[in-house]
Amino acid sequence: MNPLRFRQIHLDFHTSPLITPIAEEFDPAYFAKTLVDAGVDSITCFSRCHHGMIYHDTQFEARHPGLSRNLLAEQIEACHKHNINVPIYITVGLDEFQATRHPEWQERDVDGVLGCRTALQACWQKLCLNSPYVDYVAAQTREVLENFDGDGIFFDIISQGECLCQYCLAGMQDAGLDPALPEHRRQYSGQVLSQLRARLTETVRAVKKESPLFYNSGHVGPHFRDEMDNFTHLELESLPSGGWGYDHFPLTVRYARNLDVDVLGMTGKFHKSWADFGGFKNPAAMEYECFSALAEGARCSVGDQLHPRGKLDAATYDLIGPVYRSMTAKEPWCVGAKAVTEIALFTPEALGKEDSQVDSSALGALRMLLEGHHQFDVVDAVNDWSQYKVLILPDKISLDEGLQQKVQDYLQAGGALIASGRSCTDRQTESQFVLDAIPATLLGEAPFSPDYIVPCDALAAGIPKSPQIMYERAVAVVPAADAEILADVCQPYFNRTWEHFCSHAQTPPDRKADYPAVVRHGNVIHFAHPIFSMYAKHGFRTCRQLVLNALNLLLPEPLVTTEAPSTARITLLRQEAEKRHVLHVLHYIPERRCATVPQVEECIPLFNIRVGVQTATPKSVYLAPTRESIPYEIADGRIWITIPEVSGHAMVVLEEKPR
Repeated sequence: MNPLRFRQIHLDFHTSPLITPIAEEFDPAYFAKTLVDAGVDSITCFSRCHHGMIYHDTQFEARHPGLSRNLLAEQIEACHKHNINVPIYITVGLDEFQATRHPEWQERDVDGVLGCRTALQACWQKLCLNSPYVDYVAAQTREVLENFDGDGIFFDIISQGECLCQYCLAGMQDAGLDPALPEHRRQYSGQVLSQLRARLTETVRAVKKESPLFYNSGHVGPHFRDEMDNFTHLELESLPSGGWGYDHFPLTVRYARNLDVDVLGMTGKFHKSWADFGGFKNPAAMEYECFSALAEGARCSVGDQLHPRGKLDAATYDLIGPVYRSMTAKEPWCVGAKAVTEIALFTPEALGKEDSQVDSSALGALRMLLEGHHQFDVVDAVNDWSQYKVLILPDKISLDEGLQQKVQDYLQAGGALIASGRSCTDRQTESQFVLDAIPATLLGEAPFSPDYIVPCDALAAGIPKSPQIMYERAVAVVPAADAEILADVCQPYFNRTWEHFCSHAQTPPDRKADYPAVVRHGNVIHFAHPIFSMYAKHGFRTCRQLVLNALNLLLPEPLVTTEAPSTARITLLRQEAEKRHVLHVLHYIPERRCATVPQVEECIPLFNIRVGVQTATPKSVYLAPTRESIPYEIADGRIWITIPEVSGHAMVVLEEKPR
């Protein structure tokens, strides 16, 4: 099986049957030359699209009526002449052609609505993946595998709602499930997805045992772990301007990269989301999103959509080309690179507690750690935690017996813990701490909210010497006799209600409360407030500073320390085969210049950035890919370097001395 390529294109081609002719301007030589000139080494091309149209010679009636050529075959042949891979795209969950002909194959929800649209919406109809439609998908997939020399299969829209079509009703009854219960419907939809992946994987392997294979559902999380036998790699669909935002990819990739397969990050060339014809991403944003993948140890894919006439848009590849050509030069320092980390952030997704696709508590922790330049992974209960010095359980990570034991074992082995809010409470009621290491007893919700925090000296660095507002409600705790109080709560005169209020917002601080805000015992620190989600929701710098100060107590000598601003993103990777570390520094600043689309407009350079790295004494330190040497010094157990300029993205290589 070929290694996963670094510079990919995902070429959408969802083309209405009402548009004819199509692909009449497709020129194989121009197609390939455009890709080669842009540095592309893999392009995913379409067999069948969401309209249900097929774009090649086929035995099935769904061939696009405007197609007069064997388009997919020509695309593959043109690309293979230049060593460009061509994975093949097949839609699964959306298929207008079959949904219209077989309405009985569509999903039906509890209100009787078919698919994911109403009758007058310009939107897709959703097929039930428990219906005979799957037979068609399997047969069409087999045809593709037998007739085309593609480089893998990309199955799309692998999702199943709480369907109540005739097939799901019968299936739930056979399984002893009650269709009237939402939890039973969700359980059955999960079973349907597992069965689908197993069947399609068997279909693919029966023809091509080594074919790369990926099932896309728009997000990768802990629910993928039990299905990894069906995946050869992971593609993280994450278009920042298309609804995913700039926080989704770093959080997702730091989990996915530890699932023992290669990973790529998928963004898009569009100003907004898929099929934004005429909408172009800013060049600085394209750089940031592609270089961020490299900095996280991942490959990159950029989404494009082919015009119905079949000619690649030159302006699109003028946008992608400079970035991919730069990545070509940087690639030798990225092959086989693995992240070097020392902090584990436990994801609420592992417990099904996420409050959105990017959970607020995980998001707050992500931003704090990125802005503090810490090196971390996102983990669940299955990961091996022994490599991490600190574990973070943000706000709502309650414990069952298994997870409780794993945390206890981790602490007994010398690990450190930061928990907050109701983390470390019992899974069933969340009414008491069940981890003996938490140096407090939980009483319940704090009586006042908002309240104020007053940090003691050990936690006070960088925080104004005045009570600091805490916008979200804490839990009230009684500290253990041997607990160290790191911060007190200052309560307001009263809660703000219709009966009594003061001024425009929260009531001013009055006096010290009889419960603390932060307690510590040894290598365990607990915050009474949901400090991570509070930072995500309110952006109050004090929240971040409190957590970074707490980390400094538990991790006084982090892997990387720097004077870079909080807007810089710094990651440390290692190429074991080459015996070298590669330090990535990125500086692009996402912002909102409109209501809906986060953007990166300019690259803001940084100069003379001093960074200290804990690593063995190197034989040389240089910038990649230019190999320009950088002076370094050894002090305080670190290699100290000063990067003369970071113009968007800098890579510093620390080559080890031979032993």
